[in-house]
Amino acid sequence: MNNSSLISANDLIDNPSPRCPCVLVLDTSSSMNGEPISQLNAGVQHFIQALNDDEVAACSVEVAVITAGSSVSKQLPFTSAMSIESIQSFSANGMTPLGGAVDMALNLLEERKQEYQNSGVAYFQPWLVMISDGAPNDSWQVAAARAKQMSEQSKLVSLVVGVDGADMGTLGMFSNRPALKLDGLKFHEFFEWLSASMSRVSNSASTTSTVNLPPMDSWASI
Repeated sequence: MNNSSLISANDLIDNPSPRCPCVLVLDTSSSMNGEPISQLNAGVQHFIQALNDDEVAACSVEVAVITAGSSVSKQLPFTSAMSIESIQSFSANGMTPLGGAVDMALNLLEERKQEYQNSGVAYFQPWLVMISDGAPNDSWQVAAARAKQMSEQSKLVSLVVGVDGADMGTLGMFSNRPALKLDGLKFHEFFEWLSASMSRVSNSASTTSTVNLPPMDSWASI
């Protein structure tokens, strides 16, 4: 067992709260350079802070971050929000290997769910949140079909957000619902909504309860 696995196992013993795993797959390709990557970085930091402002969400929501830029990189393994001290800023460069990033994300989710089961810790439906201003340029079809199938089987909430210039049709292939268009660069508003959604899920009566999420009109372009 490596150090990260040991830490996560100990965390499940010390903190038996039902978990809500949320993995962020972030496009950090060169086209995101400038204001988009700056706003994305600020939005992710706000997301972590907002989760920690909710005592239940801080214990229950686990965040993992994978970036897709010059390479696919696991920036953060699944970690309870209250245990995240900081996330390093992302830089924008390279191509857009979203297929590999989503494949890694789904594998991480499967591994984490197994750890929950082994430790007897209940968990809510996992979330995959993908943000991109383009389209994948690696071999992405298998990963997209996998995410879509899991969404259709209610094993995953796959939320795909397209930034200005994104190929919305291709991005929508990663979910059982259409990709949503970010209004301008409202990353702050999006992550505010996401943290509020995570709070509602983690505060729900049971892991199988239906949760009404907040309206998206603060950030989504209709």
